[in-house]
Formats: sequence, structure tokens, C-alpha cells
Amino acid sequence: MTTEVKELSDIANKLRIHVLKAVATTRTGHPSSCSSIAEIISVLFFKVMKFFLHTPKDPANDRLILSKGHAAPILYAAWAEAGHFPVDKLTNLRTLYSDLEGNPTPKLDFIDVATGSVGQGLPVAVGMAYVGKKIDTHATYRVFCIVGDGECSEGVVWSALNFASYYKLDNLCIIVDVNRLGETGQTALGANIEAYKNRFEAFDYNVCIVDGHNVEELIQCFDNVSKVKEKPSVMLAKTVKGKHFAPSEDSEGWHGKVLELDTDKCIKNLEAMITTKTFTVKPQSAPRRMPREVKYHVQLSAPPDYIDNRKYATNLACANGLVKIVQSHEKVYVFDTDVSDITFSRKVNNYDTSRFVQCFSSEEAAVGIAIGANCRERTIPFISTCGALLTKAFDAIRMGAISKTDINICASHCGITVGEDGPVAMALEDLAMFRAIPGCTIFYPSDAVSTERAVELAANTKGITYIRTSCYKVPVIYNNDKLFRTGEAHILRNHPADKLLVICGGVTLHEVLEAEMQLSNDGLHIRVMDIFTVKPIDREGILKNAEDIGGSILTVEDHYAEGGLGEAVLAAVADRNIVVHVIAVPKIPRSGTSKELLDYFGISASNIVMTIKEMFGANY
Repeated sequence: MTTEVKELSDIANKLRIHVLKAVATTRTGHPSSCSSIAEIISVLFFKVMKFFLHTPKDPANDRLILSKGHAAPILYAAWAEAGHFPVDKLTNLRTLYSDLEGNPTPKLDFIDVATGSVGQGLPVAVGMAYVGKKIDTHATYRVFCIVGDGECSEGVVWSALNFASYYKLDNLCIIVDVNRLGETGQTALGANIEAYKNRFEAFDYNVCIVDGHNVEELIQCFDNVSKVKEKPSVMLAKTVKGKHFAPSEDSEGWHGKVLELDTDKCIKNLEAMITTKTFTVKPQSAPRRMPREVKYHVQLSAPPDYIDNRKYATNLACANGLVKIVQSHEKVYVFDTDVSDITFSRKVNNYDTSRFVQCFSSEEAAVGIAIGANCRERTIPFISTCGALLTKAFDAIRMGAISKTDINICASHCGITVGEDGPVAMALEDLAMFRAIPGCTIFYPSDAVSTERAVELAANTKGITYIRTSCYKVPVIYNNDKLFRTGEAHILRNHPADKLLVICGGVTLHEVLEAEMQLSNDGLHIRVMDIFTVKPIDREGILKNAEDIGGSILTVEDHYAEGGLGEAVLAAVADRNIVVHVIAVPKIPRSGTSKELLDYFGISASNIVMTIKEMFGANY
């Protein structure tokens, strides 16, 4: 055994000791899951990866994504052992005022994204690798991702694998920790390495099988992987869960459990195995530094140019806006989910194929890939898809919020005006979903002009943004030079005798405007507010206008009542003496023409007129 191999083996056992001491102090964690990857982590940190230790998010650094995030303690231990922070801080693991949380989050300067929701780490790593291969074309950094064998049952893993293979991401190395055991028992494939090999080779991966506890084999395998071109690599590491942690070693029933009385004995055994007195191996620096990308102010390359009162679908306007910001800023990229013909995002591909990234039919993977592409400020990503498909991506979206990512999601085909395709294709839960995401900004534009401006604002907004659009053509109502601000609603109809404030957005705004004309002719005046952003909502504007007209509000939305615009308005005025009435889609809809559905489900102009007249009776 060479000195280097012995030192790396001893560091692996030092990492195990750090893990045991940390979880013993707080009596919480996943020590057995950490132990199976100890040698892998040791070899990565002290032999293979190249990074600047004290600037861990330098764009030139190699990236490591720990997709099996519950093994976070050993990742923390590696950074501490390398010298990034004092080892004694490891005993603060999982405590209230420590950033060493149960799963990795970007509260730590050496963590790019939150991981631990199984399957979600790999798409992020793939997005990083895409940027390194296709965008940072002069960069030399590589991307490593440690995946648990239990995660391989997640569909998003295989969607991400398909993407990486399609784009021949040879800068990506996936390490599968095949330790055989999941949380409740054996994983689907157990220790059947050949089955794993066959599956990954079917996806056209370079596959290397290795004893995950043999440092020499790991070094050789990583070296071989570095020379592979035009295809990504997978290292299938045969490991033992709880290695050197008796009695949990290769035993069921120990997932997420502390060794309790056996901890001291295990530590003593590990200390006896460590014979190196002075360690010479240390992390290698990246070959050169790279500047962090500065997100210069993003503007439309040209202002909106629509003809007053002519009808345009807002999803078309959204695509026009995307083309314009791609034209004006080199770091804007659009990630599509094979729906560009109906969302019109093909316009971006027609303009510049290099700025259009096809993620195929996996919204969950597309979100994760975009999150990875955004890491270290390498791109300003926009995901273009259909709103109804995003429910499949909710886990990736919420993980993106925890990761404090800056991604933008453009959703087409929202609401019942999708029409004949029926309820399967109608996004009617989307506002509720995105309102529940911390820090998310929700744009709900009502015409082509406001939609293009929503795209421009989203590109300059921190956090996750969501733009809700429709395939239903509606008239232009705003001048092309109209200014829009996040959190600022717009009053479109205003009369001194207004008796009701009607708040709406998107398609229903046009139904309300038509209803206002009919009501005005009958001597009943309503004030019409275009909400523009549902979150943050214009609370000040709502309160001022509601109190001006006597404290009565009606919301109208092409969405289910639960979690939608009405509930957002209710929350905004909850501490005031204001009455809020809600018109929303009352039940699961059905196929039909857009106009038929608007009327059938109670959100057409005629229905709005009838509802408002019933509210006031003969008192107007």
C-alpha cells in the first residue's frame, strides 16, 4: 500500500470518527449512510476534485452534489477536515442555531443547492454539467454527484440520466452508493451490480464498477473516468452500509439511528486503524480562477409592439418576451419540456438554437436542470412549459426555494379556456401551488403588453418567479409604453359612484371589463382592478380602493377557489372591515369551447353581471 493510499484510507476513518462524534452529541443523524461513502468522499476531496478551499463557490471549482443529502454529516466532516472550518463545530450538527442542518442547504458557503429529497440532486448536477460543457466552454471544472441506490427508484433520476446522455456530458461523473439497504429493508436491486450496469449502459453511459471501500480502485476508476469523452460516466461503488460501525454494519433497521452505547467502542476501533502521523495529502486547487457572472440589468431588446384592441394570446406574448431578453442578454437561456409548438417558445429556438435547451417530457427534471444551470450565477434560466404539467415538478420547485435559486417559470395553457382538451390539460391549482412557495413572485398578466413586461421583470427578480399565461386570445388593453412594477395593481375602470371593487387577472379581466360596460349602462358602477402580481399582492392598493367604495370586494378568477386569487385578497384584507366575495371555477371542469366553459362554470361576463346584480338587489 502506497503512502498516499494509506493516508486517504486513514482520512476516511477520520471522517467516520467525526460523524460518530457529531451524531452522538446531538443524538440525531444518519451515521450508517455516511460510513458507506467515507472512502469515496476522502478520495474526492483529497485526491480528485480541484477547488479553492476558502472560496468554495468559485466558478472554476469542481462541483460536488450530495444527492443522498441525509449523509450530510460526512460532507461537513470533509470540509472541516480539509480546513475550511474548525472540526469542533461539527458537534453543532442539526441544532437550532447551526447551519449544519440535517440535509445540506446553501446557508453554508460550500453548498450550492439543497439536497435530500431523494432524486432531486442529480438533475441539478446535470444542469451544472450542461453549463460546463455547453456554456462555460473554456472551463475545466467537472461535476460529481453521489447518488444513493435507493434513489434509483425515482423517475426523475432516469429523466436526468437521459438528458445527460443525450447531450454527451463527459464532464459529469455519477457515483452510485450501492450499499444494498434502504430505510426499511433491501433496495429494489439490492447488491445486483450487473443489473445496475445493464441499465446505465442502456442509457449509453461509461460504467465503472469498483469496491467503494478500496482506495486504490477508487483512484484508478476516477482516473479512467476523467479520460472518457463524449459520454457521461457512472461509478457503481459496491459498499457496506454502516462500514466499521458495529452493530449497524450491513444490517437492516439502522437507517437514521445513532449507535448509542456502541459509539465509543467504534471510535476506539477506528482510531486504532489510523496509523498515519503526518498527512501530506490535501485538496488540490483549481487550475485558474473564473470571474463570477454579473447579472446586468435585463431589458427587452425592443418595447412591446401590439395593435390596440387586436387579440393576442398571452402565451404568444410570453414567447415574444423571451426572444427579446435572449436578444438583449447573453446569459438568458430557455429550458423547454417538448411543448414549444404550443407555448411558442420555439421562437427562441428559431432565433438561437444554443439558447434553447430541450429537456424533453420531464418537468421535474427540467426544473432541477435549470436550478443547476443557475448555480454560481452562470445563467438566467427560464423554464417554458404548460401549467398543468408543473404539479409533477412541485418537489423540485420547493427544493429550489430552499436552495434560494433564481429560476423563472413560464406556464402556458392555464385555466378552463384551454377548452376541448379538458380538465387534464387545465392548470387550475397553479396559483395555490406557487403561493405556497416561500419568496416566489407570481405574475398574472392580462394582455400581450403586460405579459412581455412580466417576462422582463421576472428576469430581474430574485428567487423563483412564475408567469401565468393562456392560449386564449384576448384584446390588448395597455399602451405599449405602459410601465409595470412588481406588486403594483392597475385600476382600469373608475367612477365616483363605484359600489364594488372587482379584482381579477388574465382572461377573467376581459370578462369583467365587458360586465362593467353592461352594468354601467344599467346604472351600477364597479371599479375594476387588474392585479398583475398575485404575490406580492398590492395590499395598499386593494385597501385604498376597497375603502374608497365602501368596503366591498369581488374577485373573479379562472382557477379553483382554494388557494387562488380570492384567498390571496382575503388574506390581504383580513384585518379590515371589508367583505370579499369570490367567483372561481367551482368544480372539476370538462371539455368544451373556451366560451362555453367560461359561461358554464360561471366566470363569463353574463355570469359576473348576474352575480353582481344579485349582490345589490334593487339597491342601485
